[in-house]
Amino acid sequence: MFGVCLRYAKNQMEAEDFLQEGFIRVFKNIKQYNGSGSLEGWIRRVVINVCLEIIRKEKTMLFINREEYQTDYTDNPITEYYDTEYLLKAIQSLSEGYRTVFNLYAIEGYSHKEIAGLLEISEGTSKSQLARARQLLQSKLTMHSSIKMNFHVQS
Repeated sequence: MFGVCLRYAKNQMEAEDFLQEGFIRVFKNIKQYNGSGSLEGWIRRVVINVCLEIIRKEKTMLFINREEYQTDYTDNPITEYYDTEYLLKAIQSLSEGYRTVFNLYAIEGYSHKEIAGLLEISEGTSKSQLARARQLLQSKLTMHSSIKMNFHVQS
């Protein structure tokens, strides 16, 4: 669950706070787990909801509401291997709005409609946040890739 929290947090310390609050909520509400589905899935949902609650309470999430936002992002994956730590840092470097929508959509599998409901934003805002997050991540990964290539060439 710490890995889940790290993806929503700005840094490790904030992730630790998210995790602590998440497990407090899990232990307080364990009677609500009815045995259908995996316990891990139920705990994951509780922890994600706690992360989102904290983010909403802090009201630091800034969403760009551009229904007309168009991106030239293509779905060509970057196939070079990146270590987990670098990918996590790249995700954490995104603004809170981008990071949250990216995690909910790309990693947790929520739809834009579900994200809009969870975060109290429009579906268009969710889509534009995801597009921009992908664009920024692709840029960071491409830059990291070229730095690695230059390092190998010079070595």
